[in-house]
Amino acid sequence: MHPHKLIIIGSGPAGWTAAIYAARANLNPVVYVGVPKQDPSIVLPGGQLMLTTEVENYPGFPDGVAGPEMMRKFQEQAERFGTRVVNEDIASCDFSSAGKGPFTLKTSGNESVQAHAVIIATGAVANWIGLKNEMRLAMAGGGVSACAVCDGALPAFRNQPLAVVGGGDTAMEEATYLTKFASTVTVIHRRNELRASKIMQERFLAQPNAKILWNKIVVDVLGDEKIEALTLEDTVTKERSRFETRGLFVAIGHTPATRFLGGSGIDLDDKGYIRLKSRKSTTNIEGVFAAGDVADAEYRQAITAAGMGCQAALDAERWLGARGVH
Repeated sequence: MHPHKLIIIGSGPAGWTAAIYAARANLNPVVYVGVPKQDPSIVLPGGQLMLTTEVENYPGFPDGVAGPEMMRKFQEQAERFGTRVVNEDIASCDFSSAGKGPFTLKTSGNESVQAHAVIIATGAVANWIGLKNEMRLAMAGGGVSACAVCDGALPAFRNQPLAVVGGGDTAMEEATYLTKFASTVTVIHRRNELRASKIMQERFLAQPNAKILWNKIVVDVLGDEKIEALTLEDTVTKERSRFETRGLFVAIGHTPATRFLGGSGIDLDDKGYIRLKSRKSTTNIEGVFAAGDVADAEYRQAITAAGMGCQAALDAERWLGARGVH
């Protein structure tokens, strides 16, 4: 088995940017993009941008660009420089040979492949409520989103009543951001108090168009092509009601795609994100690097993921060069 110089796991902005830099450095990277899945609660090839109908905050696209189209362009650019693409998942990783020889990875097709260095860029997925219509409208760009900073400024949401589900700091941050554009922003929370820090709560509630609905859960999302309303259920009385809204932003956390790393020895934090040793992309295992949302619970933006992909490729190139792998 001839080991590859570099295997990149994942195909979002981080993975493709790493591939572009690595390919131009003659590292002949192989990108395992993953297997297409119908469930948006599972990491998709192309990452979270595959669920984003319009990206307006990525530099270089003054008129905006559809998320899937952006990822297609990233892939084409990576392939132009010789990146090899494999349409499989990496199912498990054996990094026990660190410092002694190439790593061994097992694919979803039960094939073993080897690499001198590995970049993990598998991203993270938003936690969804799990309703059929929520998923359908999210996939269709019908006004359901898991990222206010990504989508909140789009024309479809401006001067409209919007809803945010959640009660933590992320929900407050997303809701506060939306108050800049919406006619009203209503936070829907299942309990009678928020988990968010007081300062985040106060920042949201200081906005004149901010509202909170207590003790409510969303049990259905209504609308054919675009969201029209929510069906809410009171967690105390079980009474159901209709809530008119033109946008639903789900802010109940993210889950990093690191399950396949179980037993690999990669150091994860208590939420499952890969721990980086510094501002660099290095993990606790020499020769294994991480980039993008899989190692970033803070920003989760396409451009920060791309920047981290660049770092990972440069770090991998230098690490391989120091060991005579060119």
